Parts: sequence; C-alpha cells; structure tokens
Amino acid sequence: MAIPFIDLAAQQARLRSNLDAAVSRVLDEGQYIMGPDVARLEKQLAEFCGAKHALSCANGTDALQLALMALGVKAGDAVFVPSFTFAATAEVVPFVNATPVFVDCLPDTFNMDPESLKRAIVHAKTEGLTPKCVIPVDLFGLPADYDAILAIARENDLKVIGDSAQGWGGNYKGRITGSLCDISTTSFFPAKPLGCYGDGGAVFTNDDELAALLDSYRVHGKGSHKYYNERIGMNSRLDTLQAAILIEKLAVYADEIEKRQVVAQRYTAALSNRYETPYIPEGLVSIWAQYTLKTASAEERDTLQARAKAAGVPTVIYYPVPLHKQNAYKQFPSDPAGLGVSEDLSSRVVSLPMHPYLEADVQDKIIAAVIG
Repeated sequence: MAIPFIDLAAQQARLRSNLDAAVSRVLDEGQYIMGPDVARLEKQLAEFCGAKHALSCANGTDALQLALMALGVKAGDAVFVPSFTFAATAEVVPFVNATPVFVDCLPDTFNMDPESLKRAIVHAKTEGLTPKCVIPVDLFGLPADYDAILAIARENDLKVIGDSAQGWGGNYKGRITGSLCDISTTSFFPAKPLGCYGDGGAVFTNDDELAALLDSYRVHGKGSHKYYNERIGMNSRLDTLQAAILIEKLAVYADEIEKRQVVAQRYTAALSNRYETPYIPEGLVSIWAQYTLKTASAEERDTLQARAKAAGVPTVIYYPVPLHKQNAYKQFPSDPAGLGVSEDLSSRVVSLPMHPYLEADVQDKIIAAVIG
C-alpha cells in the first residue's frame, strides 16, 4: 500500500464520533451560514493564539485580501512579499490594485530575508511606489523572523500582515503566531495542519478598529445591518459545518503539534548526516506543515524522488518555480540584488510525508527510501 503524504484518514478515525455529533448538531440547528459554531470557533481560535479578535472567512486567500482591504492598501502602494512561497501571498496584492515587490528568503529557514526587505523598500521608492505593507510567510510551519521584520516595518511606517497559512500555532519566542502582527491570517485548507473538510480561513488582530473593518468587508461591506452597505466588500464567510469540524480538530491541535515534533526529530536524527535538514532557530517552534530537505543539487533531488517513488514513498517539491520567475508575476519589481536564494532553493528542496499520525515503522520505510 502506498504511503499517504498527509494522512487525514488517521485523524478522522480519532475524531469520527465527535465529528459526526458536530455535523448533526449543525443540521439540527439549521443555521448553515454564520451559525452559532462560527462564533464558538472564533472565540477558541483567539484564545489559542492570544489574539484579541479572530474572524473566520471563506479561505486563506480571502483572509489576505481582507487584511489588505482593512489596511487601506491601494493603487500606487508597494506590498513586500517573499518570492519563495505559494502564489496566494502575492496574487491578492493586484486584487487591490497595489504592486507586489518580491523579497528573497534566508537559505537556512526559507523565510523572508530582512536585509533583502530593506533593499526592496529602497527600490520600491525609486520606482515611484509608496511602501505600505509587508507580508512575511511562516513557510513550512516555521515562524518568520518577526523581531527583525517588525523593526524594519516600523522604521519605514509599514504595516505587517503575518501570512500563517502554513504556520498558525507556531511558537515565536513564547508567543503564538496569529498574535504577532498588525493582522495575521491563516488557511483551513484540508491539507493544512489545522484544516477543515473544504475551504476556510481566518484573520486575527488586536486592533478593535481593524476587526470592525474586517467584519464589514467579509460580509459585503455591511454597516449596522447587512442591508446597510458602508463600503464595497466581498462575500467571504465560513460555513457553519466547517466551523463545527474545526472546533473538534482544534481540541486536539496542541497534541498534534507535539506529535509533529516527534516525527520531525526522528527525520532529522536519521537524515542530517546525508542531507541538509530543516533549521529551527533558538526560541522558535515549527508546527511542521512540511518537512523539507535540501539536496546537494537538482540531479540529486531527481534521484531521491525516483528512488522514493519506486518504494511507494511520495515526495513533493514546494516550490519548483519562485514567484518572480512565474509568467503572472515576472513584470513586478523585486530586490535589485536579485533573488538568488529563492532560485537556488526551488531547484533543491524536497518535502517528505509529514503528519501527526506517522507511525515509526512507516517513517523508517520513508527514511530508508530517501537515504537509498
């Protein structure tokens, strides 16, 4: 039997009776949009990460767009995003008529490089843009370098949106991602560490005014009544059924994060003499959305993947082409010193199966296939 890359079935087996009861409750209540479980979930999400406000929405991409809208990002503004990430981080910027400016990443953590950000800010000004916002990404589950990025942002009067689609619940020097920035966002896509059984997302902030704007924008720009439109908004609400499912998953999320640490530690112990394994800075805890190796070359990666496939072990490349090289984004500005690290990583990274229910014997088979 082939090994699953992410085993949602194992998690479902653990939670099935609770999930069935939660879905039945929603069906009995009959409030399928913004029903009682949505408010329950938002309260629990806020408590988990220490944010004052949590507002659910339809998906993680909408969460980012809602954040930009609440911050008033507009045409002529520059929004600084990493190139080595999923497209959603950048694609929301043109949605609000602003300009994404691509920033390189660090070779060890894969997260946004603060020095590259500094150069990109200067470059954006020379391009006639107004630096407005930076969106660091908690790539593969590891919190970004928030101390450095927030300091640069404050020096340049920038707002910070933490894109924690892959890293919500990670620990940054004693604080939980979701509570570190002006606004933070996450995704509940099924494959995420905290995922529902459809699309879903959330936005977090400690600012009362921003929370009110986010709440309005996610429901067609509503005012005091849904038929009073104070602003042009969007339709981005989390289904009550998905909220009910997430409540049950959130109840075991802290335990699952601990189980992910065990899996990651076993991988690192077995593979660090053969490949470059993930680096976790002191004081940070990754939630291990992905376990990503660096091979010595693209050829070595090809060999690893072929060997793993032959053994029934799935591997995935996140991300084979950095955003600044994609047709949709190559016209936008970037760090004038180049994005060499992003380009290098895209040719050498490879991710292995990772989830909280990865048994030791199955992991041993993965390790054997990867080492060869």
